[in-house]
Amino acid sequence: MNQSERKPNRLIDEKSPYLLQHAENPVDWYPWGNDAFAKAKNENKPIFLSVGYSTCHWCHVMERESFEDHQTALLLNANFVPVKVDREEYPDLDRLYMTFVQSTTGRGGWPMSVWLTPDLDPFYGGSYFPPEDRYGIPGFKTILTSIARLWHTDPQSIRERAGLFFQQLNAADRMNTGHSLPAEDAAYRCFLWLAESFDPEFGGFGSAPKFPRPVLLDFLFNYRYHTGNNHALDMALVTLRKMAEGGIHDHLGIPEKGGGGFSRYSTDPFWHLPHFEKMLYDNAQLAISFLLAFQCSGDQYYAAAADDIFNYVLTDLASPEGGFYSAEDADSLPEQSSAVAEEGAFYRWSHKEILQLPCSRRSIEVFSRFFGIRPEGNVLNDPHHEFAGLNILKQESTIEEISRIFSMQESEVAEALEEVRLALHNVRGKRPRPFLDDKILTSWNGLMISALARGYRVLGDKRLLLAANRATEFLLSTLYDRRTGKLLRRYRNGSAGIDGKADDYAFLVQGLLDLYEADFDPRLIETAIALTETVIRLFEDTMKGGFSSTASDDTALPARMREEYDGAEPSANSVLAMNLLRLSEMTGEERYNETAQNIFKAFSSILDTNSHALPAMLVALNFSQQKKSLAILAGEPGSPLMQDLKRALGMRYLPGNVTIHSSIRQVAKRLDVLNRIDESARTPVAYVCLDRACQLPVSDPSALMALFPPSFREPGACPQ
Repeated sequence: MNQSERKPNRLIDEKSPYLLQHAENPVDWYPWGNDAFAKAKNENKPIFLSVGYSTCHWCHVMERESFEDHQTALLLNANFVPVKVDREEYPDLDRLYMTFVQSTTGRGGWPMSVWLTPDLDPFYGGSYFPPEDRYGIPGFKTILTSIARLWHTDPQSIRERAGLFFQQLNAADRMNTGHSLPAEDAAYRCFLWLAESFDPEFGGFGSAPKFPRPVLLDFLFNYRYHTGNNHALDMALVTLRKMAEGGIHDHLGIPEKGGGGFSRYSTDPFWHLPHFEKMLYDNAQLAISFLLAFQCSGDQYYAAAADDIFNYVLTDLASPEGGFYSAEDADSLPEQSSAVAEEGAFYRWSHKEILQLPCSRRSIEVFSRFFGIRPEGNVLNDPHHEFAGLNILKQESTIEEISRIFSMQESEVAEALEEVRLALHNVRGKRPRPFLDDKILTSWNGLMISALARGYRVLGDKRLLLAANRATEFLLSTLYDRRTGKLLRRYRNGSAGIDGKADDYAFLVQGLLDLYEADFDPRLIETAIALTETVIRLFEDTMKGGFSSTASDDTALPARMREEYDGAEPSANSVLAMNLLRLSEMTGEERYNETAQNIFKAFSSILDTNSHALPAMLVALNFSQQKKSLAILAGEPGSPLMQDLKRALGMRYLPGNVTIHSSIRQVAKRLDVLNRIDESARTPVAYVCLDRACQLPVSDPSALMALFPPSFREPGACPQ
């Protein structure tokens, strides 16, 4: 059947780009919801739940092989109620059933395939299934046939076994709940785990595939700050540098022309061969990690890497409305073909293409040596691999080394590299682009607002502050109902929908607090407080402690879970704990601190036995237990001197510090120190309170930083 003869299924009315990719499958897909549930119960059919996301390579493969196949579609439609879910729209649903898949198979991944009873209890699952039996592994059609037969002959036994999952899940959740604060050595044990799994040659932790996981890097900077352990700093800096040199980094980022940023992960130990999808949440968090690296090392290399990410996001992922799109695909069409999209087609190069660039021969030789370009390709030796004979840019030399090899000035080397980079960027711009997932998610935009706000404080680039403010204004005007205090999760094509999850509230509040410290707009604090009150009201688990991923008034899921892992994104509980502590310091409201302490208690059993699972929560715990400082600035917010004072604070890595402006006293009525500050004074001054003891006011940036302990005065200074 050709494209023009296809008939759309029920997904055609959805907003998710992932669901729309399947809207013309012969499979009779339903979106997650009551219509699918009612059909399953009325016809006594199991549900086939397929979960993925638009930039997932193997999701595309399974669609081509199975969901576009009419024989497979007949099996699905006759025996099951097929339901398709975008995991990025429903992360709580994805997490719930992924827990089942991982517990029964020992692994997980996407696409996720789960079979449910009409009561939504899972009884069989996996990830990608090939269409036919291969190497002793049953194919998708074989599995469909077997499950349909078993459901027809003995549905009761399936129901009985399936019903045990939620009982076991609830029991396990209770076992992971503590009632006292974690042991004092939780952070040390996390550090030891990282030190043991660290790759000293190429950075990162463990073997391939290697994921950036910025929460680990941020923990290491924090641990170094509080302990003076230089190995923690070295592990973070080496990892970030090797990533920035590797193929996981798009080396063709051109200011204001796009490109750059980082791919999702590396399939090898060297950060060379990536899985090419680019995600907003990865790049937001990595931007912060590179900013921390710059603050703790003073090395401009890391500042440049952060700036490259900002250029990519502001150029390639920014929506006209002000928000940021979710991702770019790993796959795209090869230049010489209209056939099936191929992974990495946009980013890989033959040696011949490099030689044909309109650049000088010397520049091409310099560029090829610098980025490891080889006639036979630099990816793999396997002649049967799809990337055989191709090159993916990976920095293999330094400018200093190239300067010696070619007897050139370093400035000449830089000019030659830039000449070829620009030419390659122009050639690549004529290729078919990867698919853009243009939905705007509240949670991921919250992460990006944090990165932009912190980028402005560290780098002083005003465009970052403007972009953060614009994104905030967009989210609060389209995805926030001030009347109810509730958030929506997703916006696309003029339509907002899906009730917000805990991470939407947590990440957006974090973004609002970071933006407030950059801009001092009191409305940001007011909104952060309102959203925090909503998340306490709707998401706090008063029985087991902490916060559930799903709101208490959301009845679409059969169970509510607490996220217990800081993975590709930090868990909502880890971010909420830090938000609550910061708000307590900013406003003097002790109730927020008590709620944060309850989070630590709820997760103490995990932090005591498996602390590396929650590195972001350890950072929050350090904030709670270590000495803190409060910097209060008073005077004209927009004056040059005020900007200098803020810049001095922003340049330093001060994870125990909170910065406010005296104008928030209306929302910080419990912060007694504000009553002793003359808010009417227009000349900016700064007050620093170290562990509640406030120093005399100063108006000079150097004098301000001298109020902090000596180890933290200079840019790039960490404890010795």
